[in-house]
Formats: sequence, C-alpha cells, structure tokens
Amino acid sequence: MNLNPPRIVIAGTGSGVGKTTITLGLLSALTRRGIRVQAFKAGPDYLDPGLHRLATGRPSRNLDTWMLGADGMREVFLKGAQGADLCLIEGVMGLFDGKDSRSNEGSTAEIAAELGAPVVLVLDAGAAARSVAAVVRGFQVFDPAVRIGGVILNRVGSEGHHRMLKAAIEGECNVPVLGALHEDASHQLPEGNLGLVPTVDPQGLLAWLERLADKVDETIDLNALLAWARETEDSVKLPDSVRFTHAPPPSSGPVIAVARDEAFHFYYPENLELLQSEGARLRFFSPLAGEELPEYAEGLYIGGGFPEEFAEVLAGQEEVKRSIRDRIEGGLPTYAEGGGFMYLCESLRDRDGRQHPMVGVIPARVEMGSRLSAFGYREVRGSTDTLLLREGETARGHEFHYSRLSESPEWQPAWRTEGLYGAGWEGFSVGRLLATYTHLHFLSHPDMARRWVDACRQYRWERNH
Repeated sequence: MNLNPPRIVIAGTGSGVGKTTITLGLLSALTRRGIRVQAFKAGPDYLDPGLHRLATGRPSRNLDTWMLGADGMREVFLKGAQGADLCLIEGVMGLFDGKDSRSNEGSTAEIAAELGAPVVLVLDAGAAARSVAAVVRGFQVFDPAVRIGGVILNRVGSEGHHRMLKAAIEGECNVPVLGALHEDASHQLPEGNLGLVPTVDPQGLLAWLERLADKVDETIDLNALLAWARETEDSVKLPDSVRFTHAPPPSSGPVIAVARDEAFHFYYPENLELLQSEGARLRFFSPLAGEELPEYAEGLYIGGGFPEEFAEVLAGQEEVKRSIRDRIEGGLPTYAEGGGFMYLCESLRDRDGRQHPMVGVIPARVEMGSRLSAFGYREVRGSTDTLLLREGETARGHEFHYSRLSESPEWQPAWRTEGLYGAGWEGFSVGRLLATYTHLHFLSHPDMARRWVDACRQYRWERNH
C-alpha cells in the first residue's frame, strides 16, 4: 500500500468562490493528459462526487473527520489512493469552516493537516485589489499545521488585473499564484443540471467539462500544481485498525438488491463495500426503468436521490411498487434513506401540488417544499432496536432535503438525532424495515453492516425452511 501518494487540497476562502469549478477543470485537464486522478470531496456531499466521477472516470470518495474520525478518514483516503497518480481533494465551504466556530473539527483544514497535504487556495478576485494579499497572509498564519502551497484566482477581470493580484500575493506572501480563470458565464455549471448531475444530460456535461479543461490548460500551471502535490513530507498514518477488508466480492453470501438509477443514486462507496466485506452480494436494479425487485433478493437498499423529479414515472410503475411492498411486508431486511424513505411512504406531493402514490409501506405522506427542511450533520442514538442499531447505540451521518412529512407520524421514531441546530426525533422502524431521512455512513459504526447482512442470512434461512 502506498502511504505517501501525491496529494493536494483545493480549498476556498469561503463558500461560492468557485472551488468546484476550479476542481472540475483541474480534474478534466489532468485526466486527459493521461494522469490517473483520484478525486475526493471533504464533507458529506453526493453531488460534487458525481461530477468528479464524470470528469475522471473513477468513483470519488468523501473524506469526513466528524462522521468517521481521523482513522476512518485516513482509511477511506488510502483505499481510494491505490492505483492513482494524484489525489485531488476538493474542500467544503471555507478552508477552516467545520462543525462549529471554535475548532477545525470537520473542516477541510483538519483533513489537510491529517493527510499532510498542501493546500491550493481559491479566491474570488472579482472585486479584489492589493487587499487580497492580506487575505492570503491571514490564511497562511491562521494554523501552522496547514500549508498554503499556492493560490488560484477566480473571476479576474483582465490580464492586467491578474498581474496586479499576482504581484501583490507573491510579493507579500511568498506563495505562487498558479493561475487564474477570467470572469466568464460559460464557466458556470449548466443550470439545468444543478442538483441532478451527473444523471441528467451527461453528454452536455461532458462537453462543458471539455471546454472548462481547455481554459484550465491555458491559464493554470498544471506542472507547478503537480510539483506541489509531490511536496508531501510524511506518509499518511495508517489507521489503528482497518474496519473493512479488501477481499474480492463473495460468491455465496446473501444478495442485497440496491436501487440505482436517476432517482436513487446517493450512496457512500464505503457503505456498499462494508456490506460486501461482511459477505453480501450486491445486485443493482432500476425502479425508474420498471425493473421489479429481484425475486432472489434477500435484502433491499434504497438510497437517496431525487424521486420527486421522477414522481410521475415512479408512481406509474405499479408492478415495481407491488414487488417491493410485498417483499417488505413479508419480512425482507430493508434499509431506505433520504429519497428512498420518501419512496416507501404512501404518497409524494410535488412542488406543483400534484400527489403521486408511492410504495405505501410507511404510513405517512411526503410533501415537497421550496426551502430546505433539514440540513447538516446528524448523530443518531437508537431509541429502540432496529435493523442497524441497537437501543442506545450511536452512528453519524447527515441530512439534506426539501421535503417533509405532511402528517405528524404516530409511530415511535427509530432514533433521537442531534445536530448543530438542536435535537429531535426521526426515522421509521418496524420489523426488518428501517427508513430515515438521515444518510448514515456505515464506517461511523461498522456493526451496522454486519447486523444487516446477518439479518439477510436469517431471512434466507427462513425462506428455505
């Protein structure tokens, strides 16, 4: 295992400075040079990793010290780094923004320090002058454990503007400005793909990525960036214990059917890999395309996504809904989260007010709103024994959704949640069904994967006897 792969962090001075655009341009430009780039995303995010995969052809992975701890984060990093020529980590929010304002916990800075990775700082230069050097200097000295290796300027107004900012930063801060992107509306992600990327119009996105790569090739010194990525002083520390194996997929374990299509595609790769390491065989199917739940399935996983965008089609797939409903009611060990939770409810009301019948195994109706209903980290504590957690056990994940239950449920929630903005109750559990708005990361409590696979084995035995 390579413990010292070339690695670099692309971080922003804050949200909205253009680090995702810069990251995608770098990934595309480097990949088409024949460099095997492994992308990572700091924090709990599904959308940017989908774009990363489109740019590199490799699955992107999330690095998160709050959900996984430092050991878990390093384990995910080292697993993803194998076979890559370069590891490029896109930050989240501003470099030092994390769980709260009092520490670096959960921030891009914590990840950079844990991995010993130099940081390239992205600045929005649209209205900047000499003061931009003071901003860079502040980021340099804020935490000595975080090394600023270079700067990329976004939205510069002209070549003269670029030269002026470059002279100020390099003269005062002694770090190189690696390049700049000019103000250009064509650099923005196509509006029609926001939220649905990269499942909708991938060809249009690929063409956009190619044009963005052209701009990056012209204006950013990729050779200097690669040199900085190799300026890693120490190897990445091995985790104290490896929490999932690297064995090949099993040949005789229980089969867990995984819904994967444009409506359901939010899965942490490690969740799937942990299930495999516990002996499960994964088989993918598409409810949106009319594929019924396979008869041989001994477990069911329906992840998050955008069922509201395809509600009419999903509602019309009566045989698909019946196949899922009958098997869940028959005791099939099932875990659904986010969009999967919504799909298993009685109905979904879209933003136009139209109501669509869903699978109907959860006694609640879902209604889409125009504002975020929940957002942020969550720690869940089991209020009762469920498919994944026992009463009192904890796991970590995140919530992000615009929908809400239109009726107050009368059932006992699966767990109590705690987050940055307070605590509450959440989730539905009955028998072997567990559904929740919270997207759990299984590495935050690896026993969850083992319990689920054991339940699938028990279900197989019951079906055969």
